[in-house]
Amino acid sequence: MSKKKGSGGIVYSTNPQFTPDNDEPEETDTLGNAHQQLRVKLDTKKRAGKVVTLIDGFVGKTDDLEELGKKLKTKCGAGGSAKDGQILIQGDYREKIVKWLQEWGYKAK
Repeated sequence: MSKKKGSGGIVYSTNPQFTPDNDEPEETDTLGNAHQQLRVKLDTKKRAGKVVTLIDGFVGKTDDLEELGKKLKTKCGAGGSAKDGQILIQGDYREKIVKWLQEWGYKAK
């Protein structure tokens, strides 16, 4: 049996006015701290019962999201990740994170 190889997402067209659709979302500029509407909640879905603090609602560049995630992970002394507009911190740190975010000028609840 032979495996078929895909085109790798490349589209060919003989139409000179053809423009391919970009499926990748463009990164928006990061909003100021006062304009961010962050929601802090506890989550256990698909984590084998482990508790994770989820910070959702960040609007901006991935680099800024990762920087904020790194600051929060350092403050909590815990692991986690930052991707897809969400920051995950391992453990229940809701009250502390809301307090820190508000001190840094974010709107958090």
